[in-house]
Amino acid sequence: MSRKDYFNDDAAPKANSVVPSVTAVVRNTDGLLLLIHKTDNDLWALPGGGHDIGESIAETVAREVMEETGISVSVDGISGLYTDPRHVMAYDDGEVRQQFSICFRAHPVGGSIRTSDESKEVRWVSPTDLDELDIHPSMRLRIAHGLDLSRTAPYIG
Repeated sequence: MSRKDYFNDDAAPKANSVVPSVTAVVRNTDGLLLLIHKTDNDLWALPGGGHDIGESIAETVAREVMEETGISVSVDGISGLYTDPRHVMAYDDGEVRQQFSICFRAHPVGGSIRTSDESKEVRWVSPTDLDELDIHPSMRLRIAHGLDLSRTAPYIG
């Protein structure tokens, strides 16, 4: 299913759903960041996805990162809560979802990189190389907050 992101766009369609979701800022011991090249919008992003009934939010993070990247992670904490009603995602099935995402910091504990139906490429990226990748502004914000270890409280916005 394809998707188009609207961010602070007056021409955006009105949201008709909200789905709690997660993203994860995963860094390895070399300081590299785990990113996926998404199949639905052709952009680079943090791994993540929707929260399922019957799992804790930390289990959602671990499941989504594993599903999309092949990497097992342990959650370290929350770096931000993103609920901006001016960020919506329009899917080709008619769903227009308002953003509701909790971004976590996590570290790898096993696994090996692989792609999935949602990720056509998975890569460990140096934070200094992020400008070379096509990343949505809302995802760049999450990445910046997740990489800023001087932040003692999560971003809420």
